[in-house]
Amino acid sequence: MSNELLQKVINTTNLGSDADTTNTNGHGLLYPDQANRFIDYMWDATILAKAARTIRMRSNTTEIDKVAVGERIMRVASENAPQNYVSGYTNTGATFSKVSLTTTKLRLDWELSSESLGDNLEGGDLEDHIARLMATQAGNDVEDVLINGDTSSGDGLLQAFDGFRKKAIAGGHVVDAGGETLSGAQFNAALKAMPRKYKQRRNQLRFFAGSNLVQDYLYALTNVSSSPFDIASGVIRGQVAGPDGSPGSVTPFAFGIPVVNVPLMDETRAGTYSGATGNHGDVHLTFPQNFIVGIKRDVTVYRLFQPKKDTIEYTLYIRVGCAIENLDAHVVVKNVKVAS
Repeated sequence: MSNELLQKVINTTNLGSDADTTNTNGHGLLYPDQANRFIDYMWDATILAKAARTIRMRSNTTEIDKVAVGERIMRVASENAPQNYVSGYTNTGATFSKVSLTTTKLRLDWELSSESLGDNLEGGDLEDHIARLMATQAGNDVEDVLINGDTSSGDGLLQAFDGFRKKAIAGGHVVDAGGETLSGAQFNAALKAMPRKYKQRRNQLRFFAGSNLVQDYLYALTNVSSSPFDIASGVIRGQVAGPDGSPGSVTPFAFGIPVVNVPLMDETRAGTYSGATGNHGDVHLTFPQNFIVGIKRDVTVYRLFQPKKDTIEYTLYIRVGCAIENLDAHVVVKNVKVAS
């Protein structure tokens, strides 16, 4: 995001200010191009949301058309058997459905004191710098609720809506690791649980896991002297980027499928199996575009000076939501234990 755009976000004269130019209260609906660029800037701080299919919505709710066909719909074409063409066949049609996507309004509040703006090395640039930090954190928080959202959680952010994890557990294919740490066994079980018709596009599938689970997997690989999926040979062959440990990086392939490191996937869950102890996380297997993120184009930022507090208050509003397009193409391995 350019300094010019950020200045429009935080400067009342450029952001929907009153006709009275002396008014220090900004009323800030961003213009469409500003909102799009602001959203792009927020998405730069995310991993899963950036890989997902993003829909920039004009209204709070939308529906996405979906079409599917069945399996083994072809039949043998028999010659000299006219009865097969009179009563011996059934026309196959496509199945049409819709995926509903509803956004929820989220708010970010922050403030700066007049002293902080005057008594710092950056001077007036501090306001711009803080705005950048807040936009980055807003992106992190949006990704957090997209993944871990749960309307029954009671958390001030996560209760906004049900996220990808809860939706996948409720409607996808679920494999129970039963407290095992992450190894090839869990990846193998996930692949076997995936319906075969989606394996036709195996090269497009991805595993998604939290940072600690990915680290456990890397550690397990280092203890296997003759692993066919070793790190060095994969990098040399150019199959995968080196495992630098950064968010969003890809570790060595698990049975030919990249494992994506998503740090904001919750790995502090209690196990749901008998005798569970310690922290647990999940591994997801699906197509990245199966994750759908809806975000409304209307982004508003308000700037208000509070004389009694001698501070400048900022309030950002944005609407986001999520859906999984095809739950049948989503596998979750739950109760994967984080090694202590």
